[in-house]
Amino acid sequence: MENIYKILLLIGTLLCIFLFAINIYLGATGAIVLAAFALSVFIMEDSRVLPELTVRLGDDAKKIVVENAGNAPAYRIHVALVPFDIEFDIPQLAADAQYEYPFTRMIGEAKAVVAFDDTKGGHVSRTFSLSALGKGDDDLLRPMFPLFKWK
Repeated sequence: MENIYKILLLIGTLLCIFLFAINIYLGATGAIVLAAFALSVFIMEDSRVLPELTVRLGDDAKKIVVENAGNAPAYRIHVALVPFDIEFDIPQLAADAQYEYPFTRMIGEAKAVVAFDDTKGGHVSRTFSLSALGKGDDDLLRPMFPLFKWK
């Protein structure tokens, strides 16, 4: 955590103690605001260096596009295309970069299994449904968790 956030949390804690001395309700309000600030700082620090890989078919269905929409590079990326028995590796993909893997023919539907390492050394594996005609996993309106029978 950066020093500026530590200093701000320390000042907020001292301010809460001072507010508790004046009035218990002011102190409780300050403690709630301080807790919300601390949680947002911890969440921000946790998500600072995370790659976010997405895989989709190109517009002509003759290529796979691997894109890193995160804010950190991804390392040792391995992509397997099921059921076509196509596998390829990408050594590194920087943040906001993309890599295109061309095919000799069009692909209608497939499943892409992607495994990569992040900057912290963690190994991540994800699966993407690819379709030239239907919706793939890159639907921007899809909620983060299933709502109202969304599948």
